Amino acid sequence: MGIEDFGGGQQSGADVLVVTTNDVPGYQVQQVIGEVFGLTVRSRHLGSQIGAGLKSMVGGELKGLTKTLVETRAQAMERLVEQARGRGANAVLAMRFDVTEAADVGTEVCAYGTAVVITRV
Repeated sequence: MGIEDFGGGQQSGADVLVVTTNDVPGYQVQQVIGEVFGLTVRSRHLGSQIGAGLKSMVGGELKGLTKTLVETRAQAMERLVEQARGRGANAVLAMRFDVTEAADVGTEVCAYGTAVVITRV
């Protein structure tokens, strides 16, 4: 697995800018649309759970689970962007991830932030 399997974030040139900051230097917020989020719940298959259990006995990174979580976060972020775009936003400010266990059957990942319309100053 290469480094691209363990990273995330937007590709350059995206039509909806997503940032973790409250503002974007060189831009002004023209309209606040409101909160948007993207949510997904993923379960681990039995093989990965057994492998993770064995790996946890000897220590080290659980690469399969890491890759699954990266993919899950990417899907949540894609859904966040789709919702923002659908509501007329061209940016999402103060984006965050929230990760929780979902009733012992999987992992819930929520990407959330504030959808806005920004213009270059």
